[in-house]
Amino acid sequence: MLAAMGRFLANYLSQTIDIRCAAPPSNPLHLQALLQPGDVLLVEGNSRVSTAIKYLTQSTWSHAALFVGSQACAKAGAPEDHCFVEADMVQGVRTAGLERFVQQHTRICRPFGLTGPEQMRVAQYAISQVGSRYDLSNLMDLARYLLPVPPIPTRWRRKMLHLGSGEPTRAICSTLIARAFGEIRYPILSKLALAQNSADDWRSKVLGLSLFTPIDEKLIVPRDFDVSPYFEVVKPTLSSGFNHRDLEWQGANPP
Repeated sequence: MLAAMGRFLANYLSQTIDIRCAAPPSNPLHLQALLQPGDVLLVEGNSRVSTAIKYLTQSTWSHAALFVGSQACAKAGAPEDHCFVEADMVQGVRTAGLERFVQQHTRICRPFGLTGPEQMRVAQYAISQVGSRYDLSNLMDLARYLLPVPPIPTRWRRKMLHLGSGEPTRAICSTLIARAFGEIRYPILSKLALAQNSADDWRSKVLGLSLFTPIDEKLIVPRDFDVSPYFEVVKPTLSSGFNHRDLEWQGANPP
């Protein structure tokens, strides 16, 4: 019965609603030309659950998908046009094509300095999770944020997005991607840690090394890839050769 209620709630929350996006979608041809394996595509989203996630994280982004490339997806038996791995609330971890995102406001976040083998390891982990279930535990917490409620204190918002059941076969979209990067020990966000002994303190002061511990992967949300100091934002319009001198301003007199 609980499983049936979870499926019903997932279907309800994933339904599309009319939401005004913060910005128009990127040109799909520009997106296709720029994406590299390991890139994280953030999506603003236009579903009921998107509203809750954006509110809780106080950000534009409600979903994240990992670009792995069509060859990696083909090895998993996916259609030839599929090039992403994502965790869908209804269908679980699955592959998807670019067309799924071209009508939505998106942002490319690229991990810095990954080698080809590292990109491959990240992609292989994500592909290996295809077929796993979405983590539906605590979805009632998300559902009640669709109703009028008092504002949630900032310090609690991240914990309210912690949907982790603790089962390795379940994940939400951002947790799946964080685990994939964990395979190569690539950080998403971290917090500074105090030196544990004099040797660590010496290494930190003399060598300039920062001691830090990563934030729990189950607490990672889509926004974290945008604000992460270890990911660069790649904007398709600028990377495709934008020149402000080529713009034709409607209703404005030429200078």
